[in-house]
Amino acid sequence: MKYDYLIVGAGLYGSVFAREAVDAGKKVLVIDKRNHIAGNVFTEDVEGIHVHKYGAHIFHTNNTKVWNYATRFATFNRFTNSPVANYKGELYSLPFNMYTFNKMWGVVTPEEAEAKIAEQRKEITGEPSNLEEQAISLIGRDVYEKLVKGYTEKQWGRDCKELPAFIIKRLPVRLTFDNNYFNALYQGIPVGGYTKMVEKMLEGIEIKLNVDYMQDQAFWNDQAEKVVYTGPIDAFFDYKLGYLEYRSVRFETELLDKPNFQGNAAVNYTDRETPWTRIIEHKWFEFGKDESGNDLPKTVISREFSSEWKPGDEPYYPVNDAKNASLYAKYKELADKEEKVIFGGRLGEYKYYDMDQVIAAALEKVNEQTL
Repeated sequence: MKYDYLIVGAGLYGSVFAREAVDAGKKVLVIDKRNHIAGNVFTEDVEGIHVHKYGAHIFHTNNTKVWNYATRFATFNRFTNSPVANYKGELYSLPFNMYTFNKMWGVVTPEEAEAKIAEQRKEITGEPSNLEEQAISLIGRDVYEKLVKGYTEKQWGRDCKELPAFIIKRLPVRLTFDNNYFNALYQGIPVGGYTKMVEKMLEGIEIKLNVDYMQDQAFWNDQAEKVVYTGPIDAFFDYKLGYLEYRSVRFETELLDKPNFQGNAAVNYTDRETPWTRIIEHKWFEFGKDESGNDLPKTVISREFSSEWKPGDEPYYPVNDAKNASLYAKYKELADKEEKVIFGGRLGEYKYYDMDQVIAAALEKVNEQTL
């Protein structure tokens, strides 16, 4: 065998695993079917702006070990995620906080806001059985109708009454004037973009791009003692039990000859009629400045359109319902029998992972190995 580990996928999971294995003296080859490293956190330089090619990625974590690990490879800026909701031209603060409630109802004090929410919650009696009921039980009918319903139905392509209640359980609701979306100790964006961070992780490690592992699995498996596979678990088994479902995202990205399009990194369009879910203005992840601190004269925006995944599309969000959970469990049984292969990451584990969770999972998995 030429290598100790073949790592399929140069995203965060694969890169962390590769770094740790190499630092432990192992011989590693990383392959990726794309023409670039960094997977979905890939950022591309356009006119000095680091464009998040596969959607907005904001690093946030309460895990000090993970934060210390990530900051070995990048300096993070102090970006705070404070999205704005646009409902038919009315602008609201997200997450739901006192600014939101003041705009929605004219309330000024936390007591008034609490009373208004409590009054509207009353229509839900008993345990919420779907997303609509869960949302109303959290924030009342008005906020649900304007800021949750349309956005969520576009995001998931399903009526809110058909979606499970747990999807919305992580909705932050605050009776303070705090616009920070994430309740995290550490938060920011790597200075210079995520690609630069992953490049540093993979420094000195052999990488082959434009290589499709699935086209010649047997050949690639023969190259190493063990394979770390971060692609879709159902693709590994040639979809023989059926396809796992995902939501996909399509981006329409434009370079505009103006310094400011919307004044914020993320604006969510929460009405059902606007076809896109949100618009990202990438320069505001780095405060509109280049790496030397100069104001950038142009801007890049990406409209995001949510869609049902079909073979050939980029898979983004696992559809966490009973049907898919049951199918994944069957694939997991097959995966557990593959002694040579480690399945990891969002696609390999069919799991909605934030970036810090991906890093934590990769560190845990690599530490289980007898390095």
